[in-house]
Amino acid sequence: MIEGDRRGDRNVGLQHELKFDPFVNEFDMSLVQPLSRSVRLNGYATCLRLEQVYWNILGAMAKDNCCSISSLLSHVDREVHLRHGGVKNFSALVRVVCVMNGIKVAESAKSL
Repeated sequence: MIEGDRRGDRNVGLQHELKFDPFVNEFDMSLVQPLSRSVRLNGYATCLRLEQVYWNILGAMAKDNCCSISSLLSHVDREVHLRHGGVKNFSALVRVVCVMNGIKVAESAKSL
């Protein structure tokens, strides 16, 4: 058990103040809502379920690349098959791609 983390009849929470609160002010809970969308990955229709925040990130990434979200995801699907022989959990891969894109954008903004 992690100190300060208690479930059920136990206390939940940290024993000290955080330097940075991960639950930011005016947090938009609608970004947590899962949303299923039909997409075409390299010609095959499939359904992808992601939280709204990831659809927003994918939309921005697609716009930056002057393509559709389906085209962007087809590229990710193709590359993971070529480089790694595929992936068991495509939704998780997409989430990580979104996070890594955010990290890259933040790092490039710092260097300006």
